[in-house]
Amino acid sequence: MELTLVVLIIIVGLTFDFTNGFHDAANAIATSISTRALTPRIALGMAAVMNFFGAFLGTEVAETVGSGIVGAPQGVSGLLLVMSALIGAIGWNVFTWWRGLPTSSSHALIGGLVGAALAAAATVHWSGILSKVLLPMLLSPLVGVALGYVLHAAILWTFRRAAPRPTTRRFRMAQTVSAAGMALGHGLQDAQKTMGVIVLALVTAGWQDDFSVPLWVIVAVAAAMAAGTYSGGRRIITTLGRRIVHLDPPRGFAAESAATGVLYTTAFVFEAPISTTQTITASILGAGATRRISAVRWQVARSIFTAWLFTFPGAGLPAAALYLILHATTGL
Repeated sequence: MELTLVVLIIIVGLTFDFTNGFHDAANAIATSISTRALTPRIALGMAAVMNFFGAFLGTEVAETVGSGIVGAPQGVSGLLLVMSALIGAIGWNVFTWWRGLPTSSSHALIGGLVGAALAAAATVHWSGILSKVLLPMLLSPLVGVALGYVLHAAILWTFRRAAPRPTTRRFRMAQTVSAAGMALGHGLQDAQKTMGVIVLALVTAGWQDDFSVPLWVIVAVAAAMAAGTYSGGRRIITTLGRRIVHLDPPRGFAAESAATGVLYTTAFVFEAPISTTQTITASILGAGATRRISAVRWQVARSIFTAWLFTFPGAGLPAAALYLILHATTGL
């Protein structure tokens, strides 16, 4: 039974990672596509490659997710908890992708873990959630807005006397670099969350004593995310790239650069699993607000914010219900 559940968790975990890829592909490339710096095919290919390599840059976030969110009970009950959390997160990802809403796959996964843990009467590390999830969740968008605004304001001042057409062309070229950096940061952040859950399953089953990430887990997760990213996510690309604010290449470059800085800092310095979706969306809002506040379509931004609020319960409640059903069905 444990062997079957571990194998299923790995398969479901990689499926979640695939949905994370196509759901969050827009994070890295929506601005570059909307400003025509890159074609969709080239942008998706580049994002997939950079996502793959980004997964190899560190495992600190994976260890936080594996050991710092919930304490799963040993054995089959703990494996059912992990399975339920993953399925709840996948369901929320698919629903929000269908609605074209750029919500956080990271927070869906954490919401699923907490929901299933509460249903299982397992330990929830609330202090870790507060310091590693909730505070970064609140602060990273604020920093993203501020950085996006400041960077684009600096660009406007620096190039205020430059000819518009060649300047725009140069920033289109620069966006190739900033989009690649954003995609690398997305792989760094989001791939590690799935690694952490798979390692949690291995520890719960007694197959591993600590929360270090084996190389085969890194490779499998990186490949699944890259495949998901290349498969698309064009509904969310449209929302991020066009519906929030009209972007030109300088604004796109500022937004991507700001978001990239936040992703790397939180991963390497704070080891916190933040949302790439929240970060890039906030950076787009900040860069767009330099034109004028009314240039931002705040109604779309409000609908995205509302979806963010529902992410934890949207993934957590189905995960809790599924755990109770599985627990009652199996009698374990």
